[in-house]
Amino acid sequence: MATGVPSKNGVKKSKVPVFLTYEGKKNVATVLSQSFNQYDAQTPINGDGDNKFYFGDNLDVLLYLLNNGYKGKIRLVYIDPPFATTSVFVNRDQEHAYSDSLSGGEFVEFLRQRLILIRELLADDGSIYLHLDNKMAFTMKLIMDEVFGENNCRAFITRKKCSTKNYTKNTYGNISDYIMFYSKTDKYIWNRPFDPWEYDKMIEQYPYVDEHGRRYKKVPVHAPGVRNGETGKEWRGKMPPKGKHWQYTPDKLDELDAAGEIYWSPTGNPRRMVFCDPSKGIPVQDIWMDYRDSINQAQKTTGYPTEKNFDMLKMIVEASSNKGDLVMDCFAGSGTTLGAAFETGRQWIGVDNSPESLKAILKRFVHGLETYGDYVNTTDYMQCSLDLMDKCGFSILTSKDRAATVQEICKTDEQADE
Repeated sequence: MATGVPSKNGVKKSKVPVFLTYEGKKNVATVLSQSFNQYDAQTPINGDGDNKFYFGDNLDVLLYLLNNGYKGKIRLVYIDPPFATTSVFVNRDQEHAYSDSLSGGEFVEFLRQRLILIRELLADDGSIYLHLDNKMAFTMKLIMDEVFGENNCRAFITRKKCSTKNYTKNTYGNISDYIMFYSKTDKYIWNRPFDPWEYDKMIEQYPYVDEHGRRYKKVPVHAPGVRNGETGKEWRGKMPPKGKHWQYTPDKLDELDAAGEIYWSPTGNPRRMVFCDPSKGIPVQDIWMDYRDSINQAQKTTGYPTEKNFDMLKMIVEASSNKGDLVMDCFAGSGTTLGAAFETGRQWIGVDNSPESLKAILKRFVHGLETYGDYVNTTDYMQCSLDLMDKCGFSILTSKDRAATVQEICKTDEQADE
């Protein structure tokens, strides 16, 4: 792979920004100054802890949060919005869950306004993950650059979302979607995730063993580009190769050599020894193959459509927040993000305007999930986990005009318990 080197004249050309224009695009000040409802009609479910679910339009709720003490308080946001499919989605019982009716510029502006508000709600060391498919991911990448800054794009992740499709006739099987990871600033929470080592891969990547039995690989101690400072000077009687410089100052190279971390070839060329730490595993890269949403008969689920992989959300939550931090999903759906935040010791805020979303979240936190195969049977709510009910208290908040809907759902839910 070719490696770029700095320009010889040292002059950097300024980058010309790229912006999307479309009919109906509002300026930021207009987005931030919109009116909103008050979410003071509260129905507590298992207590009134710090975890809260807002039942309402998420633009309205985000404006409410921004004006009621949450500005700069949220550490992590994950959202899996509608993918502009112009489709209607139903749950496992064929009940309407939500409509994905927006497309084109309407969808872009719908999501852009919410991203602007999310940016204001994020802490300075906070991050956002935006999950989309190939219909809108590349368009929304430009919007994410506009709202959060191109330099704050930390990763553009490709995920294998399902098993191989054998029925595609005239093109390649569509088995991927995309997750954009942005931070609010250049200083952000990051707990690097690791996949466990496979022994064969460990041997392949770290093929050498030192006298202490530690596996290691050899890497160059020089890098492309000429430097006139310390890293361009002679070390141990050697200059860096032509057109290159040492990766470290001579003093630092001496330290590495004294620590037994420099390998000298039979011809006297130095290489750095990088040791394998089998306790950590392999750093997770930007292609995710092991977080599919495909359901098998043994997996536990709420039955909500487009429910995402729980292990994936748990990994994201642990990577970009710390215990006690506030995590938000304002397209909460089945509550997978909320469940991952709860299980890993974070506080959470969920937002959705679908009654089926609220039912799914109640199922997740109050009654517990069911295996996929159990949907052929009648649900037995008497099997709910009572100890979980005692521990995972959260409040449902909604505007006064929608309070009756929440009360009816909770009433139905309580009757199911009887």
